[in-house]
Amino acid sequence: MSTELRRSPRVPFIASAEIMEVNTEIRLSARTGDLSRHGCYMDMVNPLPQGTAVKIAIAHGERTLCAIAGVVYSQTPLGMGLEFRDIDPAERDKLEQWLDSPQ
Repeated sequence: MSTELRRSPRVPFIASAEIMEVNTEIRLSARTGDLSRHGCYMDMVNPLPQGTAVKIAIAHGERTLCAIAGVVYSQTPLGMGLEFRDIDPAERDKLEQWLDSPQ
């Protein structure tokens, strides 16, 4: 049996997202595939390399969640896993609400 290594459970969560690479300010469009308290998965054909720092904006309904994250793994042409690194308390509240009542 495989062991789950994630710190918190993932919730299927589809939402549009904008990703901005911190150093170059290049902006990319993506969509989330799942969400957790510590990160999310972004479905995209050309994911950024592991270790890249990004700013993300995830739009769902009338709300947008903004955070600083880092790419923890990248799978071309599938997507990338992001770990939230800096998220304000108000943004954390949005995240908790989304996780408590996913789509």
